[in-house]
Amino acid sequence: MNDGDVSRQIQQMVRFIRQEAEEKANEISVSAEEEFNIEKLQLVEAEKKKIRQEYEKKEKQVEVRKKIEYSMQLNASRIKVLQAQDDVVNEMKESAAKELLNVSRDHHVYKTLLKDVIVQSLVRLKEPAILLRCRKDDVPLVESVLDSAKEEYASKVNVHPPEIFIDNVHLPPAPSHHNAHGPFCSGGVVIASRDGKIVCENTLDARLDVAFNKKLPEIRKWLFGQVAA
Repeated sequence: MNDGDVSRQIQQMVRFIRQEAEEKANEISVSAEEEFNIEKLQLVEAEKKKIRQEYEKKEKQVEVRKKIEYSMQLNASRIKVLQAQDDVVNEMKESAAKELLNVSRDHHVYKTLLKDVIVQSLVRLKEPAILLRCRKDDVPLVESVLDSAKEEYASKVNVHPPEIFIDNVHLPPAPSHHNAHGPFCSGGVVIASRDGKIVCENTLDARLDVAFNKKLPEIRKWLFGQVAA
């Protein structure tokens, strides 16, 4: 083999090696690009997922805030409605309380009523000795019905007529412009056992409170069309 043949073989080997190197380089380049694209896609998807999660989180926060705001507005509206209903009910009770004053102004009617509430109170206590408290202005009326009230009570429960002492301390007077914010009493009596352990409050104001509270569900239903809680 002469020098020319050797030279050609070397050149062929060089070209073969170079071609293999280029092919390998291409393979590496393609593989690297594929890996890069895969990694880039994964990063993009991961970022998209993160953005979606952030968006969903913020969307949920907005929904929660909307629900809270709606609930607060609804509660505020309910409170306003309930307050308005309470105002109407209280106005009705105040109106009824003013009407009570007319009861004590009619002496004939009020005298009969005083006797009845005294008898009722005696039946509740069933005590042989009683301390009775009334308004100062009512003392003459109470004294005028006391004997007949004791006899009626004794007849009802089949006992001896009790001793009744009118207290020197009186119930507050009827409400007036001069005493608009002070304690007041529209009429009736408070009786107690002599030791003060048993008390029966039978004033017109106390009776109104009992009757009004008992009828309150019916009053609310009549006024507002439903029984309010």
